[in-house]
This record gives sequence, C-alpha cells and structure tokens, in this order.
Amino acid sequence: MLVSWVLSCRYAHADAAWLTLNIEGVEGKLAQNVLAHLGPLPDSAVQRRAYLFNVESNVSAALESLGYYHGRLEKEVVETDSGPWPLTLKITPGEPTRLQWVDIQFAGEILDDDAFDTWLDLIPLEPGDILDHGQYTDMKSQLLGLAFSRGYFDGKLTRSEIKVNRDLDLAQISLHYDSGQRYHLGEIGFEGHTLEPGFLERLIPFEPHAAYSNKRLNALNGKLLDTGYFANIKVLPQIDKLAQGQVPVRVELTPRADHAIELGLGADIGKSADNVIEPRVRVTWRTPQLNRYGHSQETSLEWKPDKPKFLTTYTLPLSHPLDDQLKIRLGLLRDQYGVTQDYDAAGRTFNDIGRLESSKYLLGLLRQRRLADNWLFGYSLEANREFYTQADVDYDPVFYLAGVRLSQTLRSDNSLDPKSGFRQIYSFEYGDPELGSQTRLARLQARFKWIDTFFDRHRIVSRLDLGANLAEEHQLAYISPSLRYFAGGDQSIRGYSYQELGPYRDYINSQGGLSREVVGGRYLMVASLEYQYYLTQHWRLGSFIDAGNAFDNRQFEPVVSVGGGIHWISPIGPIRLDLGVGLKETDTVDRSWRIHLTMGTDL
Repeated sequence: MLVSWVLSCRYAHADAAWLTLNIEGVEGKLAQNVLAHLGPLPDSAVQRRAYLFNVESNVSAALESLGYYHGRLEKEVVETDSGPWPLTLKITPGEPTRLQWVDIQFAGEILDDDAFDTWLDLIPLEPGDILDHGQYTDMKSQLLGLAFSRGYFDGKLTRSEIKVNRDLDLAQISLHYDSGQRYHLGEIGFEGHTLEPGFLERLIPFEPHAAYSNKRLNALNGKLLDTGYFANIKVLPQIDKLAQGQVPVRVELTPRADHAIELGLGADIGKSADNVIEPRVRVTWRTPQLNRYGHSQETSLEWKPDKPKFLTTYTLPLSHPLDDQLKIRLGLLRDQYGVTQDYDAAGRTFNDIGRLESSKYLLGLLRQRRLADNWLFGYSLEANREFYTQADVDYDPVFYLAGVRLSQTLRSDNSLDPKSGFRQIYSFEYGDPELGSQTRLARLQARFKWIDTFFDRHRIVSRLDLGANLAEEHQLAYISPSLRYFAGGDQSIRGYSYQELGPYRDYINSQGGLSREVVGGRYLMVASLEYQYYLTQHWRLGSFIDAGNAFDNRQFEPVVSVGGGIHWISPIGPIRLDLGVGLKETDTVDRSWRIHLTMGTDL
C-alpha cells in the first residue's frame, strides 16, 4: 500500500512557498519518523538548499532507526523560476531487520530485587520483532532510572550494544548491568517547622535504615501533606553525602498560613415542596496548627433560608499525628424536614403550609484510628438536645449516643476527580434511658460509593445508602428528626427537595382541622446510578437515575427521579449543574423537578 504525504511551507508575507513535499511508499510510524528526521520545511532560499542537501542522509537515518537498512530513495525536485519547488520522495523501505535475541544480564544486589523481575516481564522486545533503536534506548533508560530510584547509586552498564548483520537482516541486543550494593535510608532531618521534637518522626512510614526507594520517600511526602500543616514540602535525598551504605534525607518544610478561609456556594431551584430558589452559602475557617503539639481546628458556618448551621471541630493528635486522633465537636444546627399540609375540604386536597423544623445542640467526642489496608475505626460519644414541634406538640428530647464507625476509601489517584475508587462506611449508635437518653434507640447505617472509568472518557458513579432505627413503636415521636431517615436532595433523590420524602402521619390540628405531616421513617434505602461522558479533560456530561425512599415497617414506597447535567472539572474540584425530574407523585409531594448546583469531589 502506497501513501502520499504532501506538505508545504509558506512565507508569512509572500504569495508562494519555497518548497512542497510529497512522500510516497511509507505509512504509519515509518512515515512519521521520516517526517521527523526531515524537520520543518524551509522558509528561505538558503534553508532550501540545505534541506535538499540533507534529504538522503535524513531519510536513511529515519529508516535505519526503525530497522530498515536496505531502503532506497528516489528524489525528484523541479526547480522553478517562481513559486515553490515541488519535491517528491519515493521510498522503498526494503526488508526489515529483526531481532535474533535480546541478552539481558544482571550482577550485584539487584539479583535479589523483585522489582526488576517485574520490569523484565514488561519489556516489549522479543526475538522476531523488527529492530527499533528507539525501543532499545527507552529500555536502557528505564533500567537506569529504575535502578537509581531504588538506591543502586554505584550501578553501571558493563555492556550495551546492538549488533546488526545486514546480510541476514538480523540484530542482537546485549544489555549487561552491574548494580553494586543497594543503599539504605539514613538519618531523616526535618527543617522549617515549629512542632515538638520527635512529632514528625512518627509520620515516617518505613522502618529505620530501610532499603532506599523513591516510593518510600514519596510515601513520607504524602504523610506530611495529609497533616495539613505545610504549604510546601521537599523531601531531598542527599546523594552527595553517601556514607557507610546509607543516604541521609533532608526534609524542608514551609508551614501553612495561620488561618485559611474557604467559601462555598450552591443552590437548588425547582418545583417541589419548596417552590423557591434555595441558595446555600458555606464559610469554613481552618487553623491547621494551633500549637507545637499539632492541634488544629475547623469551623464551618452554613446558611440556607431558615436552616443556619454552625459546627466546630477541634482535633488533637494522640499516639500518631494522622493515625490516632481525638476530635471534639460542638454544633448549633437548625434544619427542616418533610412537609406539613392542611386539608382543604372544599378542594379535597392537602395544601403545603410549611415543614417540620428543629433546632439541635450537640457536643461530641470521637477517637479515630487508622487500621491496616487504610481502614478507619472510630468510637464516639455524642450528647444532643433537639427542639421541634410535631403534630402541634412540642418536644425537646435528649440523647446520649455511644457509637462505633468503620470506613475505608480507596482511590486510584489523589486528584479532586478520581478516575476510580470505592468507599464503604458502616456505623452503629446506641442510646438508652438508663444512660440518660429519651428512649432506647439503636441506629445502623451503611453507605457505599463506587466509581470507575472505562476507555478514558466513560465514567460510572454509583451509590447505595442504607439505614435502620430500632426502637419501640410508641416512642417514635420522641426520636429527634435529625436521627430519623428522610430522602430527597442533591445527595439523595435529585428530583425532589432536601429531606422532603418519607412516611407521613395524619392528625387533628389545634384548630380542629385535618393535617398531614411527613415525619421520617425507621428505615432508609436509596440507590443511584450515573453515567458521565468527558467531552474534554475539564468538561463532561452526566445522566442519572435515583431511586428509593425512607419508610416504616411494610410501607416501602420507592420514588424514582431521572436527570442529567453538565460538570466542569475546575482547579478547586468538580462543579456540577444538574437537573433532576421526579417520576412519581406521592400522597404528600407532586411530581417535581429540581436544579442543583454543587461543588466537591465524589470521594
């Protein structure tokens, strides 16, 4: 098969080009290599002479670098008085040179390093392949780079050559490497911080004098980054100070600013129980390092119409700065749930008059520890008191909840838009009247989220949320609304408003009329499946289906919403604009639609 390549180069201020190029007889990688060796077309008469003079040697070099040593070139150039000179190159590559063998030999401590067995399995060169000098150069660079990254600083190539038999069209590759000894990590010194002596040493994720590897140093860098204490981190192996088989390491640190303020904005718009625009403003204040013991605080203020929230968390490192922490939480929260309706006898309909509102005060203690395989285990004690009016009766129950929580998050990368990952969370909380709680309550929750990307552009995001409250039937009204289960919102069923779905109760109101109120359920089951397609690296389209509901015993009434949106992968995380449409009309909510503007990573 013959392929013709035509190129031209034009003056910026002239009507004619200096040279046009037509290449015949090569295709694919070979044609691209010829073009690369020829270089850019000339833009002057002097450059044109030099270009034509070097054509034969450049084409020959391009063919031989890919194993074609018997190529032939026919060059035709027409010199004209005006206009470009047409240059035609007819190339016959000839028979390729193939590999007879690939001889790789190691000596030194590298023989006991499994990383090089893995590298050998991935080498793309095999006997019978067409010789490619570029692949050989890449293989040699990979070997030297891998050896250096694993501490073989005295290593050297003892033999590195390609032998070509042009008569037989065969080539032999020999690559012999003597690694010498493998160096180990020596003393690690931390500079530029104000923490207690020995505090940062607890972050070192490897044993003293472990074998050198860039992977271990990168892990140390990641641990330091996760603390949030530092704006800049440099982990520098002192290769020029090798001594007694060890490499000292200097860590240069630049502390973060004493305070950081983060602003978040969002909004829900649409037709549902709240037929209004519902803006959201969130301000987060962080102090990454309060003292030399590594204490930190994070305070968030969130405002929605009639739903302000204040929550502050004070964190104290215990036996390890990251893997063992005590968190103290204090919060003042106001929220709305469900929907409240009065019956209109004339119209024989229930009309919305508001929502169940509550004000909550909480104080909590949580100790969180990191286990093997990136599992997080925590146990907690939380005291909360909540004020609300339900069915025209005022309540203010107090709960003291002891809980345990186990979670794991796995990500393919540390970006704000991971290509794949899986998160699982399990929690159990218990309150008892003998310990001061309003009623006996056991809460169980499980949450799952799975992300994967196929063929670079196709991304799937799925989630499943499950919950159950175990309590006596006649005590349900005394369980705080924040401890019950509701559905709806941008993290639940997106066609409906925030927490407006769930079981309801009919009652006679203080005026003697009939009212209906969504009071939440004992159980929760919500699932979602979303398909996302990347238009570019920073823009994607999404389409989703959400289904489920909050419910009581034998009263599961699933609600479904569908929709889609456009997402911008911004430098501060994905920003999503989604439209959700509810497909079902319930006894308390008509078919609705909502527009959600949200920001944040999926994991």
